[in-house]
Amino acid sequence: MSVVRIAFLGTPEFARFHLASLLADNHFEVVGVVTQPDRPSGRHMHLKPSPVKEYAESRGLKVISPKSIKIDSALQEISSWKAEAAVVVAYGQILPQKFLDIFPLKVVNVHASILPRWRGAAPIQRAIEAGDKITGVSLQVMVLKLDAGDVIGSYSLPIDQDMNAFTLHDALMPLGARLLSVDFMDYLRGNLTPQPQDESQVTYAAKIDKAEATINWSRPTHEIQCHIRAMLMGPGSVTHHNDKKLKIWGAHILDKFSVTDSKHTGEICEVGKDYFIVKCKDGFLKVLEVQPESRPKMSVKDYLLGHKLVKGECLQ
Repeated sequence: MSVVRIAFLGTPEFARFHLASLLADNHFEVVGVVTQPDRPSGRHMHLKPSPVKEYAESRGLKVISPKSIKIDSALQEISSWKAEAAVVVAYGQILPQKFLDIFPLKVVNVHASILPRWRGAAPIQRAIEAGDKITGVSLQVMVLKLDAGDVIGSYSLPIDQDMNAFTLHDALMPLGARLLSVDFMDYLRGNLTPQPQDESQVTYAAKIDKAEATINWSRPTHEIQCHIRAMLMGPGSVTHHNDKKLKIWGAHILDKFSVTDSKHTGEICEVGKDYFIVKCKDGFLKVLEVQPESRPKMSVKDYLLGHKLVKGECLQ
């Protein structure tokens, strides 16, 4: 089979990794890249290009970043590239039918879940938050309905208890690249037939909202720990100490710990040199890493150098 001309659409680091994998594969020629517009970033809110744009420009690729993929000028520019297929990875805009119709070999999407579970914007975080034991990546043929296309292939990955959203994100990227180098090529050669999704098994991964950051200490210990691990890629997990925000970045479930004088969820049951223990609905969390309001994240050991935590106090 001759080299396949590809248009690539993506924005964050997850997408940049897949673009790099396509460029390293001599079966593909990336003829153009579409990404989101530059966004204000940092303390001074200077405009910053997406990871995909930075990388694509460094490789000398043609890049456009329209405010909307639906405008005629963007669609005309993409059509002029004469790409045979498009690969979409975490692009961030809904694609119109006019876009899907451009490519004779279809538009495919790398999605960070085992479809049909966790369709939508935040599959990595929602899988961890739900306590899933397994997740993965899927390659689907794109249709207008959100993440509802026939599945070309998928690879699974166990989620261990120490994985957070960032480490799971990084572990999934090589699996997505493998889908493009192996399964996508099998599909293009006609050796693989995409399979429809089971609509009865659909779950949705809604976009993470800032309001979800607050820790509810009256929930089960396992749910709170999953929440902390999931929300690291997002607003973080927030509690309050003396009316000041305190983000919890790292915490472990304690299987063997008990106290007789702790009455309230959110209560600090023990303070050590480099940790503190908080009561939850059905157990205890040992907190090891935090971020005080308007400060960088730090170990609890460093936090306790400038802040006093007292046994019996309650986090809100």
